[in-house]
Amino acid sequence: MSDLVKLSDANLTKLSKRVAVPTYDRSQLRPGIVHIGLGNFHRGHQAWYLHRLMQQGRALDWAIIGAGVRSYDETQRQKLASQDYLTTLIELDPSGSSVEVVGSMIDYVPVAEGNGPLIACMADPAIRIVAMTVTEGGYYINSSSKSFDAAHPDILHDAANPATPRTAFGAIVAALGRRRASGAGPVTLQSCDNVQGNGAILRQTVLSLARLSDPSLADWIDATCSFPNAMVDCIVPATGPRELELVREHGIDDAVPVTHENFRQWVVEDDFCAGRPPLEEVGVTYSDNVHAYETMKLRLLNASHSAIAEAAQILGIETIAGCMSHPVISGYLRKLATEEIAPTVKPVPEFQPLAYADLIMARFANPKILDTTRRVAADGASKHPGFILPILKDQLAAGRCIEGLVLVEAVWARMCEGTREDGSSIEVNEPNWDRLAAAAKASREDPQVWLDQADFYGDLGRNDVVRDRFRQWLTMIWSDGLEASLRAYLQGS
Repeated sequence: MSDLVKLSDANLTKLSKRVAVPTYDRSQLRPGIVHIGLGNFHRGHQAWYLHRLMQQGRALDWAIIGAGVRSYDETQRQKLASQDYLTTLIELDPSGSSVEVVGSMIDYVPVAEGNGPLIACMADPAIRIVAMTVTEGGYYINSSSKSFDAAHPDILHDAANPATPRTAFGAIVAALGRRRASGAGPVTLQSCDNVQGNGAILRQTVLSLARLSDPSLADWIDATCSFPNAMVDCIVPATGPRELELVREHGIDDAVPVTHENFRQWVVEDDFCAGRPPLEEVGVTYSDNVHAYETMKLRLLNASHSAIAEAAQILGIETIAGCMSHPVISGYLRKLATEEIAPTVKPVPEFQPLAYADLIMARFANPKILDTTRRVAADGASKHPGFILPILKDQLAAGRCIEGLVLVEAVWARMCEGTREDGSSIEVNEPNWDRLAAAAKASREDPQVWLDQADFYGDLGRNDVVRDRFRQWLTMIWSDGLEASLRAYLQGS
């Protein structure tokens, strides 16, 4: 389009009247939050909540400074800097779309080796919250023991070079050291990832790393900083050619737009050592029972998401909405969610488990949200131990049905073999792909090879019931095909 308006502060008044823009004076914003990991989810979720508060003339001293620690984060920084750190959000719903420009982020720390600019920024007394979205597998946790992975090369580097760290956590420790020395005081460290007990996990990682280089600093962090647990939820697809074209259709030249569904949820422990914006006024729930909310969400949404995405990868179905229009996969999801996942979930004030399962399935079926199964199926090595296997353990302990949950594991093993049923290759979407692919290929002849991955399965891999059902399901998938196997599950055979 020749009449596109480049997204910037100067051009906000030139946008279509159908596009909602910041009503606050962005030049008056002052930083209060550093957020590490400026992907789509943060900009469509946490940044949006803060923007809503700013639209009321509130929290103008809580603006966000973005940050990253990897080389590819610099590309994101440059794109956002070219448009004054503004983001176009496009809500996609079957009943219609809406478009708004979010302006709660005002800067992005330059990405540099040794993370000096990030350390200096987080050490600024104006910063009172350091938040992060670094994915489920980004916390340096040993998948089998759930303990801190002190032997990881990145951690060994940061422990030996605390002034020039490689990781976000090393940068946090260095910044907190400066804050202690200068008297700037502690900050709240807030995880926004889909990790059970994410605040506790973040505390474990930061304190464990600090103790490797400065035990007294670790003690100070433990005594003064806070790490609230939180549950976050909004389906936010990756941005690709379709999303870029969609924002152009609204007359906007935005290099990094975000599309999202019309549902958001954020439940947080009210444990902020240096103050916080009043986000409860714009829909955030502060609760001392975050665990119940996150268990419901991680099990009924995240586990279900992974289950259908991995099946879809084998069958060549590209989107989550496509899964829901496939009668066998959607039936598989409904039976799994209602009969084997929901019994492990307790109600919360807003939802009973079965009602929440219905909501999840309706959200997945939204045809406007073209969330790819490739994206959702990625990083199964973190998602299965985090989301799915705890459900399997609970069902076993209660003596309840585990057929569908074991089938999910067999589907994952089949997907990791690397080919679809039509013979095409499944693109690598897993940091541990080579190892998983080797185990998956070997398990075609001997299914126990897959369950012998003790860092995932532990004692589950030696459970006779699990071993028997896994062998039968994986053998059936290879001999009869995935769709026939899912039909057999639906028929109870």
